[in-house]
Amino acid sequence: MKEISFKTSRSGGKGGQNVNKVSSKVELNFEIQSSDLFTDSQKLLLTEKLSNRINSEGILQVITEEERSQYFNKERSVQKLIALIKLALHQPKPRKATRPKRSVIEKRLKSKQLNSIKKINRSRFEF
Repeated sequence: MKEISFKTSRSGGKGGQNVNKVSSKVELNFEIQSSDLFTDSQKLLLTEKLSNRINSEGILQVITEEERSQYFNKERSVQKLIALIKLALHQPKPRKATRPKRSVIEKRLKSKQLNSIKKINRSRFEF
């Protein structure tokens, strides 16, 4: 939380007169490169994956104006930041190529053959 800075402003949308009086829109700013939380390789990965959310100064921005309360918008923006970072740092396991077992292949071919014989027996033509 020490590395995160918040900026508030007036929000549009629902809220009536509350929108005109209260600064409920929250802009969360997080500088990835100066963060002590991540290694250099993680910082590089984050900047690559989140490049569309990082501005020219290298600051990751998360803007939230969904709730009427500034407090709830701050909480939601922190949750969004955590989700973004988790998604960017997630690396899927490499897929191991496998082949079907011989018994499975034989079982499939046997069932096809039985089905074929069943359909031949239904026909009225004699061969």
